[in-house]
Amino acid sequence: MRILLVEDDEGFAAWLEAGLTPQHYLIERASDGQAAWDLAEAFPYDLILLDWMIPKLTGLEFCRKRRQQGDRTPILLMTAQDSNAHKVAGLDAGADDYLVKPFALEELLARIRALLRRGNDSILNAIAWGQLQLDPKSCQVTYAEKLLKLTAKEYELLELFLRNPNRIFSQSALLDRLWSFDDPPTEGAVRTQIKSLRQKIKKAGAPDVIKTVYGLGYRLQETTPPPEKPAIPSAIAAIWERHRSKYRDRLAAIEQAIAAIKQNTLNPDLHNAALHEAHTLAGSLGSFGFRDASQQARIIEKELKRDRPQITNLTAPLQALQRILADSPATVPTTPPTPLESPKPSFSAHILIVDDDVVLAQAIATAAQTAGMTADLAPNPDLARSCISRDRPDAILLDLSFPESSESGFELLAELQQHQNPIPAIAFTAKESFRDRVRVARLGGCGFLHKPVSPAQVMTALQRILRQTATHTATLLIVDDDAQLLDYLATVLKPWGFNVVLLDNPQQFWQTLKQTQPDLLMLDIFMPEVNGIELCQVVRNDLQWSELPVLMLSAHRDTELVQQVFMAGADDYIQKPIVEPELIARVLNRIERYRLQRRRSSVISL
Repeated sequence: MRILLVEDDEGFAAWLEAGLTPQHYLIERASDGQAAWDLAEAFPYDLILLDWMIPKLTGLEFCRKRRQQGDRTPILLMTAQDSNAHKVAGLDAGADDYLVKPFALEELLARIRALLRRGNDSILNAIAWGQLQLDPKSCQVTYAEKLLKLTAKEYELLELFLRNPNRIFSQSALLDRLWSFDDPPTEGAVRTQIKSLRQKIKKAGAPDVIKTVYGLGYRLQETTPPPEKPAIPSAIAAIWERHRSKYRDRLAAIEQAIAAIKQNTLNPDLHNAALHEAHTLAGSLGSFGFRDASQQARIIEKELKRDRPQITNLTAPLQALQRILADSPATVPTTPPTPLESPKPSFSAHILIVDDDVVLAQAIATAAQTAGMTADLAPNPDLARSCISRDRPDAILLDLSFPESSESGFELLAELQQHQNPIPAIAFTAKESFRDRVRVARLGGCGFLHKPVSPAQVMTALQRILRQTATHTATLLIVDDDAQLLDYLATVLKPWGFNVVLLDNPQQFWQTLKQTQPDLLMLDIFMPEVNGIELCQVVRNDLQWSELPVLMLSAHRDTELVQQVFMAGADDYIQKPIVEPELIARVLNRIERYRLQRRRSSVISL
């Protein structure tokens, strides 16, 4: 269970963390309201433990804003104030419980358990998998009534798998779930923990609980035979049949290299060519459903990376690859990808696929057409640049490895973020590296896909990114009596594709609001005759506009003024002088949340 602890008293926070950690709660700390807000926006938490008097954004304001945004995460408010008025104010702000300092750790733990039970009645029930049992109340694991001595991370891993028996967790998903933001793990941490957990379970006499799903991650072992999987989508099967021979050619290059190794005649060109083909097969075959073939190709790739590849380590995976890629149509993907019959997006989009595996790229392009999109293909970064200059795409699927090119995909990814209106890009690679994931995030990548992955899964990721970036068509109404500031804001926002409406006379606000039908309001606070806080209240009092996002602008940031802003119903507060990246991020975030809320409301009304 992941808990966000918001407390500015470092000593008290350390005491709380020391008491909660032995109960297998993952604690992340924030010392002020703004830092807590940023963490709550970025990560899901099972509970928020919140001090009342914290800097920048008080616990009461934090709680009220989270509830206004629709966040239903349980919140336990802590304070030294024990008056009824304070308790009422805290609960009215949306807190689920209220605890007066000082308090006993046992009482805090009991209240946390009670709050977590409200969201999940089964959260404290014992979980069984055969004779293996996990008891959350005592934090103990037994097999055939024999106690297993697990570390905290091993316990958390086992509990996660037992509570989600049908879900596959990638390494990145496990890192997000079980490691804190302030405690980034080293590369290979997940594999190390799972290996240790498996050894302890095996030593106790239990069968292996965790199954490795090659190319995807880990899941709980199935206790019954899996259901028969659906057939491969006809569009993808047709592409495979048309290009099967090209993959056999790639396999031939590996066969030549292995033959050369036997004769001790392997030269660097043949070695590099075989390594390149093995890398391509490892990423591509799994996307067509050949998970076992993908794994065998990965074994070959790993061996070929060694200074002196051993023939004994290459023969068996090569023979397995040859068998799997035999010409029998009935054996085409043994583990087919998800069918393509997914709902089409409500918008058209043009995507660019940058991958030197042309066959896989064509399969993804076919899936894109099925989903109502258009696609261009580029086998290397140089041709991708030509495509971008000719016809700017809405999103890019970018492989990170181009063995026959002098550059990797990272250089192109960095260039994409230098555009005035950056092109959203999803990194797409067969290499599983936490360092690469961090680098992609730092360069502004919008997603990371680890090959093998089916075309349908690629479409799901692309549609999610396109929905997030579709906000560039939004209309913004900005009200400020400073005409020069309005010009500046228009200069900053228009290149992002926003329709910007400027108003320097607040007396014309209501008429302009009805005419423009904006997706977001930006209001200066201090204006003559009617100020921004009053305009915000007018908007909130009208049923048609009560949910419209409102961002307030001001050069002042005293506590009383900020309280007035949020009490009036504003969604966010931007201090002048305005920082351009922060402004864009806040505008995009608010518009996306507003549109998501409207989509949910329309679904509920149906």
